[in-house]
Amino acid sequence: MPHILIVEDETIIRSALRRLLERNQYQVSEAGSVQEAQERFTIPTFDLIVSDLRLPGAPGTELIKLGQGTPVLIMTSYASLRSAVDSMKMGAVDYIAKPFDHDEMLQAVARILRDRQSTPTNSEPVAGKVANGAVKPGTDNSNGEIGIIGSCPPMQDLYGKIRKVAPTDSNVLIQGESGTGKELVARALHNLSKRAKAPMISVNCAAIPESLIESELFGHEKGAFTGASAGRAGLVEAADGGTLFLDEIGELPLEAQARLLRVLQEGEIRRVGSVQSQKVDVRLIAATHRDLKSLAKIGQFREDLYYRLHVIALKLPALRERGADVNEIANAFLARQSARINRTDLKFAPDAEQAIRHYSWPGNVRELENAVERAVILSESPEISAELLGIDIELSDLEDDEFIGLAPQQGNSAANNSHEPTEDLSLEDYFQHFVLEHQDHMTETELARKLGVSRKCLWERRQRLGIPRRKTGVASES
Repeated sequence: MPHILIVEDETIIRSALRRLLERNQYQVSEAGSVQEAQERFTIPTFDLIVSDLRLPGAPGTELIKLGQGTPVLIMTSYASLRSAVDSMKMGAVDYIAKPFDHDEMLQAVARILRDRQSTPTNSEPVAGKVANGAVKPGTDNSNGEIGIIGSCPPMQDLYGKIRKVAPTDSNVLIQGESGTGKELVARALHNLSKRAKAPMISVNCAAIPESLIESELFGHEKGAFTGASAGRAGLVEAADGGTLFLDEIGELPLEAQARLLRVLQEGEIRRVGSVQSQKVDVRLIAATHRDLKSLAKIGQFREDLYYRLHVIALKLPALRERGADVNEIANAFLARQSARINRTDLKFAPDAEQAIRHYSWPGNVRELENAVERAVILSESPEISAELLGIDIELSDLEDDEFIGLAPQQGNSAANNSHEPTEDLSLEDYFQHFVLEHQDHMTETELARKLGVSRKCLWERRQRLGIPRRKTGVASES
């Protein structure tokens, strides 16, 4: 069981993070400062250190040296983003912005530990490692440096294009359905480029409220708007010298698209509220599951920006189009989940292997990973049956937290004043009913909070169910 050290001076955050990690089968120790960590523990013996950047006494970056090769994940607020990027240059393996989503934290921890296991020696960590689904065990290096599992012809063609495109500074547009692993391709492009030692900043354009997206991307000056009590660097500026990955760029508002176009054309940004521009050197990689060309024709995406992005287009096939890759990926997920709970006897029963191979996987790799994780947790015998995978039910791609979140909320006055769905209504029907019933008078943040899910989950579910987002009749989100 991996042993993780948390160094955080805020007791509430430290305790919540500890509970989160322990629920997910990690052994956890904690300290409130670098000095306390030194006094209580032998720091290099941990598998991972998760530390706040700003601590009483020495900063969290001191643990990079004290860890002697142990990976350090830095937690920081957006206001300290510049410092977080600097900490990566000092040797931190990655950073995560506070407040963080639980899934985001768990994915970061799992990725870092997986990368550490695949590294033959305890060499110093390098920023921007390959995420999620790293190198296949027991194989040659044909696509090892790319770090994506799969050997079907469409993927082999993709690997060849990645190797050709990565060393250049050309903009890249990655296209593919949700859950296919577009961020994996982006990280492979970054890791194989001359910018590999510089930061790769990843931004999900659908997860940031429209009213904040320009400030988050391009920064702002003090007093630029209500609440801007200090100037702040944006994510584009933080990616200077490295790679900026914009996921779901089709959700970027038109105003922000105009600013992004200036970055691509002139190589400069201007913070919100500033009259001066500053030069930046970033390589842009964008991803989308939408048809940007069609959006451009109807005025929902800037045509000039589309052609700037469409220098190199990489198409990521859906999981159902990858043949035997699906079983290979499933076995990799099985090995990972088995290691997390210290079980070595688990394997798929023949009916499960058939189900995995022939199911259409509308949620792609993300859905497959969720199904395998659920099956491993519920399995009481060494063989995992098809029934445990749950892929024959309508909502198999929902995670456990989403099942809980979509239950009717008690005490919700808005919901109680409307016509509530009947008890035998499915969760999917309830979701659709609730969103359509309340989206005219609730913001996306309020909808997500009432449903008990994240804004990103709400957005993804809208896409899956084909529920358009209404942009009129609701007050702007602050």
